[in-house]
Amino acid sequence: MNQHTALYESHVAAGARMVAFGGWMMPLHYGSQVQEHHAVRRRAGMFDVSHMTRVDLRGAGARPFLRRLVANNVDKLTERGKALYTCMLNDQGGVLDDLIVYFLDEDWFRLVVNAATRDKDLAWINDAAAAFADVEVGPRPELAMIAVQGPEARARSAAALGDGIREAAGELPPFHAVTVGEYFVSTTGYTGEDGFEIILPAARAAATWQALLQSGVAPCGLGARDTLRLEAGMNLYGADMDEQTTPLESGLGWTVAWEPAARDFIGRGALERLRAQGVTRRLVGLVLEDRGVLRGHQTVICSGGAGEITSGSYSPTLERSIALARVPAAVRAGDSCQVEVRGRSLAARVVKYPFVRHGRSCLAQDQAE
Repeated sequence: MNQHTALYESHVAAGARMVAFGGWMMPLHYGSQVQEHHAVRRRAGMFDVSHMTRVDLRGAGARPFLRRLVANNVDKLTERGKALYTCMLNDQGGVLDDLIVYFLDEDWFRLVVNAATRDKDLAWINDAAAAFADVEVGPRPELAMIAVQGPEARARSAAALGDGIREAAGELPPFHAVTVGEYFVSTTGYTGEDGFEIILPAARAAATWQALLQSGVAPCGLGARDTLRLEAGMNLYGADMDEQTTPLESGLGWTVAWEPAARDFIGRGALERLRAQGVTRRLVGLVLEDRGVLRGHQTVICSGGAGEITSGSYSPTLERSIALARVPAAVRAGDSCQVEVRGRSLAARVVKYPFVRHGRSCLAQDQAE
């Protein structure tokens, strides 16, 4: 039985096409996925992301526990409200999930993890926490979450939610959070645009959604969220990374903090061995040169060997097909390759990603590394 977020009735009333996703009924689109995509790139759009799992870690042992639990180093978090993107790994260095950690106080950290991995993540976190004194793992199902994204997201959020948002969060730098009344507002997102992710009581979600609608924020579904994140070069769990792939093979080596050497995070030994022997696969961007659409699991043939597309779609901003692909490590930006699409071999070019940031193409004719 799929669960409903606090905004389910709002989506149905707006005529959204609802689909099952990660154990939840979620809006795929409200009529036009492409129009929703453009609304975020050009103005402001909002997403119901209440299906994401929010977990509060409390107690004096929270920071020592996180030093062990995640691959990035939470000791980078010294300013209250600062956020950190990281991966949670298994003992083999595979990615159990990617998540954001917020530092709220020395005995209070908040995690936001993916919906589809909720049960697995909570079991892993609780098992790992058992070895630490004074740390309490507390899921927060009574909270909802709305992402407002786009170049006008901050201004339209302030217009909808009041001057307190403008005063407290209007100039908040990226990857920071602040509490404004009943709202927990963070400058994080999954689109490559400016904006907020707002955590609030579920009982207030529908009224807040309506206020944002009235301020001109377009409702957007999972379809647009996926094309936006792909253009922004952001990994999707279960596609671009999973338990069988490491951050070093998924373009996420920058999220692994190797210093201090004494910090023994879960999966460190496996990653160190992989780094020493040399990674044989890497994640790259692809732009299709021929007509067609790139999709996940299509085979990529490069001069250095074969690879596979992990995520692919048509890019509404670039008006061409783009993809992320895991290929032999020798492949570099600027290389030509072939993609097998429905029995045809189509020409593609290897590029650096992101493909789009802040509404503009990041592609250059010469991206050689």
